[in-house]
Amino acid sequence: MPQTRVVFYREDDGTVPVLEWLDELPRDALVKCRVRLARLQELGHELRRPEADYLRDGIYELRIRLQRVNYRLLYFFHGSAAAVVSHGIVKERRIPPGEIDMAVRRKQAFANAPLWHTHEEG
Repeated sequence: MPQTRVVFYREDDGTVPVLEWLDELPRDALVKCRVRLARLQELGHELRRPEADYLRDGIYELRIRLQRVNYRLLYFFHGSAAAVVSHGIVKERRIPPGEIDMAVRRKQAFANAPLWHTHEEG
């Protein structure tokens, strides 16, 4: 199975919110998030619970737990790529609906201008 290209959502002003958030995480949390992103790249649509789950409106979540903290990265599939559009730390088991709504808005913006809103690492 070919690897999935993992890209990050870039705002109109050129910032990449998910990468900025990752840079602020404690080292152990950053390492676990990066491992989960690598699993998404490796498995793509095949990634399942407990590592990933479908939320709604084409938005999925990468699930990372470290000690008692739940870290989440929200993404969607665009062609052969997985676009990571949002992030967060949730104390409860569910992602706040407003965070999913923002991910859906970013998904639409990405779909309208994928080259403009794509940031690739490396």
